[in-house]
Formats: sequence, C-alpha cells, structure tokens
Amino acid sequence: MPLRSDPPPKGAHVRRHHRTTPRIRRSPRLHRLLGTLLLVAAAGVFTAGSAPAAAAAPVPLDQVIPAPAQVTPGGAPYRITAGTAIRVDPDPEARRVAEYLAGILRPSTGYRLPVTAQGSSGIRLRLADGGYGAEGYRLDSEAGRVTLTAATPAGLFHGVQTLRQLLPAAVEKDTVQPGPWTVAGGTITDHPRYGYRGAMLDVARHFLTVDQVKRYIDQLALYKINTLHLHLSDDQGWRIAVDSWPRLATYGGSTQVGGGPGGFYTKDDYREIVRHAASRFLQVVPEIDMPGHTNAALASYAELNCDGVAPPLYTGTSVGFSSLCVPKDVTYDFVDDVLREIAALTPGPYLHIGGDEAHSTSHADYVAFMNRVQPLVAKYGKTVIGWHQLTGATPVPGALAQYWGLDSTKAAEKEQVAQAARNGTGLILSPADRIYLDMKYDKNTRLGLSWAGYVEVKRSYDWDPGTYLPGAPASAVRGVEAPMWTETLQKSADLEFMAFPRLPGAAELGWSPATTHDWDTYKARLAAQAPRWDALGIAYYRSPQVPWPTAG
Repeated sequence: MPLRSDPPPKGAHVRRHHRTTPRIRRSPRLHRLLGTLLLVAAAGVFTAGSAPAAAAAPVPLDQVIPAPAQVTPGGAPYRITAGTAIRVDPDPEARRVAEYLAGILRPSTGYRLPVTAQGSSGIRLRLADGGYGAEGYRLDSEAGRVTLTAATPAGLFHGVQTLRQLLPAAVEKDTVQPGPWTVAGGTITDHPRYGYRGAMLDVARHFLTVDQVKRYIDQLALYKINTLHLHLSDDQGWRIAVDSWPRLATYGGSTQVGGGPGGFYTKDDYREIVRHAASRFLQVVPEIDMPGHTNAALASYAELNCDGVAPPLYTGTSVGFSSLCVPKDVTYDFVDDVLREIAALTPGPYLHIGGDEAHSTSHADYVAFMNRVQPLVAKYGKTVIGWHQLTGATPVPGALAQYWGLDSTKAAEKEQVAQAARNGTGLILSPADRIYLDMKYDKNTRLGLSWAGYVEVKRSYDWDPGTYLPGAPASAVRGVEAPMWTETLQKSADLEFMAFPRLPGAAELGWSPATTHDWDTYKARLAAQAPRWDALGIAYYRSPQVPWPTAG
C-alpha cells in the first residue's frame, strides 16, 4: 500500500486515517433495543427523501476506472465474510497476486482471509487459456464466489485492481472498518486497448526518494498503468550511479532546481525501484536525455565538452542550452558505458535516449549523434525510445517516438512524425496540452507550469489517441503516457495534487475501448473515486468540472 508521509499541498483534499474505537460488549436485550431504534431512524431518514440502502449497495460493475471492455451485470452479489478464503492455483506468481490482494483486504475487513490452493468458493484466482491476452482477465461474481480468470499473472493483477474498485472505498483503509464487503453480481470481460500505458516521473529537476517513487508506483497500479518512465538525467541533475563515470552521480547529482541538495540512486536503490515496479506489473523505462539536457554530465566531466572546459552546475529551469560534443570519440565511449550499465540493471525491453530540445546541437550533428547512439541501444539488447524529435533523424527499425507536441504544433512537425509512423516507427502519445500532468489546471493553480496552456480534467480526458495525430495510422500507436515534470514539485503530495484527478483519465485512454469514451459518464465515475483517494490519503485537486460527492 502507498506510504503516507508527506503533508498535502495547501488546498488539496485529503482525509487521514483514524483508529476505530474499541468494541463495547452489549447484552442481547440492548442489541434488540438498539436495532429497533436504528430501524426507526432509518425509516425516518428514508421518508425524508434519501435512500440509505443505496449507500450500502454494491458498486455497479460498469462504474470502475478504466472502463471495462464488456460488462454483463446480473445475479446475486458476493459478500466477503470472516469465513472467506482466497483460493489460487499453485503458481508462484499467481500466489503472489493473491497475497497482494489479501494484504489489501485484511486491514480494513479484519478477516483472516487465508490464501490456499484448496476449494472453489470464496475469492478464486485462476490461470487459464481463453483469449484473455497478456493482460486481460474475466471477473465472475455470484452469491457463492468471485472468480478472477486470466492467462497470465499480470491479467490476474489487473483484475484485482477492478475488484478493489468494486468494493466499498473503506477497503483501502488500514484500520478495521464496519463493511459490509459486497461485490455486485455479474461478469466483466476486460483487456487493454494498448500494450503501452505509461507515466513518466522526472526525478532530475527535483530528486525524489525511493519511497516517493514506490508510492507513485502503487498509485499507478490502481489504474492498470504498466510502465514507469524515469527521467534520470537533465541539466539540473544526474540521478543514477554509473561505476565507469562516478562523478556523474556524486557531483552531477549534487543539486537540483533551486539549488537544493539533489541526490542520486545507487544501483541497489534503482534495483529496488525496478523490483517494486515489477511486483505491481510495471516495467521501468530509464531515460538518459541526450545530446541536449546534459549540463549535469558536462559539469561532471570536462572532456565531454568540445572546448574541454566544464560548465558550472545548473539550478535554473531554462532548456536548450547544453549539448554533448558530437564530433568527439569520448562522447560515444561515455554513452556506451552509461547505456551498458543501465541496460544491465533494467529487465524491461526499452531504453529512452531523449533527444528533445537539442537547440545547441546543429541538425547535422543531431542526425550524426542519433545514427551512432541508436545501435548502441540495440547492442545491449534494448529497443530505442526517443522524444518525437528523433523522427528528424532516422529512427532505427522498431524504435518508438514519443510525441509531446500540442494541438497547435506546426503541421510540418506533425507530418514529420506521421511520416515516420507510416514508415514503421511506433508512437507513444503524450501531447503536452492534454496529459502533461505538471501543467496547471487554471491560472490559480499554485503548482506546475503553463507553457503548454492550462489543462483541466475534461481537456486531459477528451481526446482519442487513435485519431489524434493527423496522417499517422492508428496501427502505429503503441499507447499513451502521462509525463510529470518536477520543476515546481518536490513532495509526494505535490505529485498527487497534479496527478489526481487527471491520471485516471490517461489510464482510461490507454486501457479502455474507444466506444466507452464519454466525458459525461466518465466524470461521474471519476467523482466516485474521491472516497477511495480519501481512504488512501491521496491529496487531490477538487476540479470544479467534476461532480464530487458532498462530505458527510
């Protein structure tokens, strides 16, 4: 479960946990009297115009985020009780998912919920063929059992996230709650629209601790995000230890925006982030941005500069002023060493080589640099991802270009990306004026930036990745990614305030069928997430575009 360490930003909506009071033993007669009084009170409330029974009704199967591919409601609900067991196939990975589910349910229900391979009632997690794909699942709920079926442990894990949202929000609390714990009857058959559903976290502008990154991973997993893109280097800081170039971390990582202490991840720190991400079925995509955004590296090693003079460390927020020295052979020794060491630490298939805002690199040098660096990625068994400026060079076969332009980006730049897509380059869509999570909601937002414009919740949700980029075939789109840049963000509460409520919409764009896409129904489902965020201690922004439930 997420850690709860940082205070919320001013204006954030967050509710903390409170210990439940001890139970008081009452006589049977007193129980009957209290029961009668409660019935009378309930009748009085009902006749006054509200419906307390509706509050206890199970969450409808179609009210989760991301919207499932297919929902068939019907039948009696299932209820978790003190006698419920979690039954799982004798597969180590499937059992780990079952233990994860038990770890969520035990604190709030107070039930033992043993994990066992025996029996078929209760909550059952099973692996089976059946056209579910790599991440799909089927959830069947009836009076005697809930069954999650998937072809892979990842599918079971995503099904568990759906099951969480079908239970009352109080299931997320870490103290015993009253329940009841019911799951609506029926069937969900679900699978993702795109295989790449990402969130980027910039740890270079402001360093974020391992625990802060792990907390964000837990929040991403709730909405079936499967990729964490870590922006590990920039002008303001280098955040990963490289044994062959140690000053990158010890000197290049010694500051951050505003001149704070900075920091870096040891290799063991990075392994722990990768391990935790894998436990939530997220892959980590490390990014070393180059040839621009490299002042921290240039300051650490003078020989990486064309004039052999190291610039000072940088703590501002301007972009486009730095560049590796493209003609020097030592540049490629440096890049080879860095990519080799990071590839060895990263089990996933991708390495991100940046490539954006290289304004201090001539076009000829940029093309020459990318032509030499892309094969180095392949040398270490990885696939290239670059920001969409990579399409101005020659993307290698299999490369992915991450588009971060705006609706208003010039047609020629969009066409360059679309042409690369028509030639086989895959696309990850991250339009800055849609799903850059660090953009301000409006002019009064105290955190974030506004260079791409204000991005309210509806704008961040109301677009279709399959048709967004003119001229690009829908088949080229591999998925979507919501970046979080941290020039103004330092604490977990800052990240949450900017990510919630926009992150779930980005997750839905990546997972749900286009036919489910509808703002009016989505905003109601989004509003219903608020009690869950309260229970998890997530500091979120109460956008006026969302019909949030009233307190009480």
